[in-house]
Amino acid sequence: MIDGGLDAAFFVVYVGQPNPETTSDAFDAAGYDRAYKAAVEKFDAIHRLTETIAPDRIGLALTAADVRRISGQGKKVALIGVENGYPIGTDIGRVKEFYDRGARYMSLAHNGHSQLSDSNTGEATGWKWNGLSPLGRQVIEEMNRVGIMIDVSHPSKASMMQALQISKAPIIASHSAARALCNHSRNLDDEQLLALKKNGGVIQTVAFASYVKDTATPERAMALDALRKEFGLPAGTTLGGRGGGRGRGRGTLDRLTEERRAELQARVQAIDARYPLLPRATVEDFVDHIDYIVRKIGIDHVGISSDFDGGGGVDGWNDAAETLNVTLQLVRRGYTEQQIAKIWSGNLLRVMERVAKVAAQSRKK
Repeated sequence: MIDGGLDAAFFVVYVGQPNPETTSDAFDAAGYDRAYKAAVEKFDAIHRLTETIAPDRIGLALTAADVRRISGQGKKVALIGVENGYPIGTDIGRVKEFYDRGARYMSLAHNGHSQLSDSNTGEATGWKWNGLSPLGRQVIEEMNRVGIMIDVSHPSKASMMQALQISKAPIIASHSAARALCNHSRNLDDEQLLALKKNGGVIQTVAFASYVKDTATPERAMALDALRKEFGLPAGTTLGGRGGGRGRGRGTLDRLTEERRAELQARVQAIDARYPLLPRATVEDFVDHIDYIVRKIGIDHVGISSDFDGGGGVDGWNDAAETLNVTLQLVRRGYTEQQIAKIWSGNLLRVMERVAKVAAQSRKK
């Protein structure tokens, strides 16, 4: 962050979605309890970073004003997002608990359907709820009440559209790109983008290679999909290629035995050799998505996200130290300083402020 001039980032409380076909208690109290404990450990780790390990270098922001204040002090800024609502289990009270622990956005699902909503992966595997579950609808109302931004990057399209009908506050897609440029179920199509604009929300355009540019041949995609099914892995679990096996779905991979992980790695390497990836995405490809979204829904609804822990893989912005390259590309394309400020932070901070205001108003009723 220091080397690249990246001032603020969301540090993510991510707990993988268990596969109910391989985890018998995935939707029971025991499964929820494991995930809850793992989430709390991640919350605590972020607090240790900002309060004990490096409080003179980075601070935890709970409001948009905090972001500006901490940055103004010359320190880096950490915010907290919850990438999967699964750890709240069936206890709606945990929404407020997560808020109190610092969470300022939460997604209701990840790669795999949760007890709260369908995942985008249902396009390949089928649907559980046809959108939001009854509990998920209540959770959205509670997120509005306490002041947590609703994140629709991993849930299904139907889940997003239903969330828009319920939410009294703007929503975000914390890390998605334009489906018109890369046909991946994690990206937003034009209908979703226009609905997001009407809601006043923001899409944080994601620099994750496989969402920016399709580099897999159909044969490679089919081979990897078959391998995921054979090993009981959720659709969308990162396998092989430039992201290795360390990205999304890592928690699921860790639940495999050492022997099964070794076998999986060997099989993935064979697929890599037989069906190599096409040329990887570049920072220019990434900014193409920003351009497209700006033209489609306007400068006020576009942001930037990295997803480095998911694998990144974008030439020119593969880690935080290369952040300046994104700004340079925006300058080359004619964006003004004011517009770049909106894209990098202003739009998202506006949504944070609006979500907080809606929460304050709801508590007065």
